[in-house]
Amino acid sequence: MTTTQSSPRTFVLASRASQLAQIQTNSVLATLQSIYADHNDQLQPKFTASFMSTAGDKNQSQALYLLGGKALWTKELEVALKEKVVDLLIHCLKDVPTTLPEGCALAAILEREDPVDSLVVKSGKPWKSVCELPEGSVVGTSSVRRVAQLKRKFPHLKFLDVRGNLTTRLAKLDAPDGPYAALILAKAGLVRQGLGDRITEDLNPPTLFYAVSQGALAVEVRSDDTEAIELCKKLIHRDTQYRCLAERACLRVLEGGCSVPVGVFTELRGDVLKLTGCVTSLDGVEHVEHRIEQTVTSTEEAEEVGQKLAKVLIETGAKKILDDINVERERRIIAAKAEDEVREAS
Repeated sequence: MTTTQSSPRTFVLASRASQLAQIQTNSVLATLQSIYADHNDQLQPKFTASFMSTAGDKNQSQALYLLGGKALWTKELEVALKEKVVDLLIHCLKDVPTTLPEGCALAAILEREDPVDSLVVKSGKPWKSVCELPEGSVVGTSSVRRVAQLKRKFPHLKFLDVRGNLTTRLAKLDAPDGPYAALILAKAGLVRQGLGDRITEDLNPPTLFYAVSQGALAVEVRSDDTEAIELCKKLIHRDTQYRCLAERACLRVLEGGCSVPVGVFTELRGDVLKLTGCVTSLDGVEHVEHRIEQTVTSTEEAEEVGQKLAKVLIETGAKKILDDINVERERRIIAAKAEDEVREAS
């Protein structure tokens, strides 16, 4: 790619400031540098990186379930993008709202890491699987999706919220006086940060359906930045793109955020897309699950599969589950605010 300018354009890649986000962004930066490494062309684009903290990074005390939607991780970055301070936002696609702000667009979805969740057991403990955890064991996770599905299958376990980056969460797990017997974490994050050796067991579907777009990185740009859009085309991984767009379309119709217990499992064999989705009540008692299989040859057709699946889920009980969850969330938010007021007054 060459630019129409008399000098090469420098594209600024930006992401959150966490260690994992920086690893991911630097990986994309290195890929772009490799793609556009023709030293004989003086107009090849240049790349640099910038990092910032978001609201989700700053608030490490409240449960994600009570904090709101995925914009916690993206809003500040999108402001910088729209003001042309930066040019390419590198996200974990799992954290990106299914509807982007006006003027923003997804330019690329990169090849996906294994999207499953993994069990990580407290250092020194002998358990090799979630089935081996003793009755009453405390499992740490900030995801209501994981809690809902695992309560359904492992009612003998207890679940406790855990926040912080991977290093912080693992330190909380391994603390001798800490409450956690194990954590449930996204395998992709552990692998990218060089912590794959901590994985005790992969929790594959149907034991645990993973989050929409989990394991995939995406690049967000200004929708009118034709140079950035063209540049990112070389990053697109077709199979991942079709799978993730189908999953995101399903979640969009369900009106879910990052703290809604919606799980998915997708496969793409040639042009045949298989998408399974489920919605589970917070106590694990109610569960709705369905699968659609369809031939797809475009991103639009992939999204249609997700939309169809969501409508079936809604018609077979998901709407009631999600409505009940929203009522419970509001109740907990009011209770949390009341506790804060009492604390401030005392």
